[in-house]
Amino acid sequence: MSPNEHEEGYFGQFGGSFIPPELKEVLGYLSEQFYTYKEDPEFNQELRYYLREYVGRDNPLTFAIQLTEAWGGAKIYLKREDLNHTGSHKINNVIGQILLAKRMGAKRVIAETGAGQHGVATATACAMFNMECIIYMGAEDTKRQALNVFRMELLGAKVIPVHKGQGRLKDAVDEALNDLVQNYKTTFYLLGSAVGPHPFPTMVKHFQSIVSEESKRQILEKEGRLPDAVIACVGGGSNAIGAFAHYLDESSVRLIGVEPDQAPTLTEGVPSVIHGFKCLVLLDEEGNPKPTYSIAAGLDYPGVGPEHSHLQEIGRAEYVAVSNEEVLSAFQELSRTEGIIPALESAHAVAYAKKIAPTMSRDQIIIINLSGRGDKDVEQVFHMLKD
Repeated sequence: MSPNEHEEGYFGQFGGSFIPPELKEVLGYLSEQFYTYKEDPEFNQELRYYLREYVGRDNPLTFAIQLTEAWGGAKIYLKREDLNHTGSHKINNVIGQILLAKRMGAKRVIAETGAGQHGVATATACAMFNMECIIYMGAEDTKRQALNVFRMELLGAKVIPVHKGQGRLKDAVDEALNDLVQNYKTTFYLLGSAVGPHPFPTMVKHFQSIVSEESKRQILEKEGRLPDAVIACVGGGSNAIGAFAHYLDESSVRLIGVEPDQAPTLTEGVPSVIHGFKCLVLLDEEGNPKPTYSIAAGLDYPGVGPEHSHLQEIGRAEYVAVSNEEVLSAFQELSRTEGIIPALESAHAVAYAKKIAPTMSRDQIIIINLSGRGDKDVEQVFHMLKD
């Protein structure tokens, strides 16, 4: 990748910045500030402080003894992002961006959310730093994740249901971008996934890379070697790119992203522009983003991060899809076997690990990035299993 491509946020042919002229200056300034502060010792000291004292990092890399025995084959380790404050990996990126927003003098923060975890994390950070918080959420997702809506409101955020389109994550992103266009002089858009125009994918990856930074160190301490595979769910791609980041140059480590089979962007998408960047997109016959569905609201997106698109194209990472039935089975099995209730998003990664673990030897190692806990999904799963 040439310096110019890096500057413009390209990963091979994917990425870039396809935005209205009025936003070019805003995102250019954001990029400048990000690249300045990411190397600033004082900024990084404060970031590490909040990750340690507020988020609760380092979180454990847990050896799943019962699951390993039940599946046979490879040893299973769980990277416990579910133990973070607010219940998922989303808070890692939010803390980084809110500290950046503070230095840029922002008072109003907007965000999009699907499953609600990014919205909760953003509302949490805005409460802590006394900033106005607006969360856009698809109307359909507000029904599926009513508990998270209440949590956001309890934290002082204003949640705006989006009724356009399918009323899901794509539509929430649309509205958040519209807000930014109209209010860019006073507003900081705290984007939650590794998507969007430059510098968002690079920025989110940077703040989420703490996941693989820790897991790499932890697995070397526990096993004396690197894992054979790292598995993470993929919607927009923030937890997966964080889980992969420090293994990208380790060719012996398989990187496996798992999608819903009803939103298989990386296995069936084609190059196109969505939400101001180029990536693999599921398109209909008219060339518009195709309606998608996943029982996990956080994976319900017709595009995907540009770096994942690039990793798919060059073959560095593998991307696979699992069914709703496999996900529900994995959700229940991890709960009963290890006493850990995973988010439905994370259960996608568990479901695929169950498929490949028995094909591997007992001295091989799989790390599953457990991106979030399942409190938010328990009521939804209750009704799905009941029906």
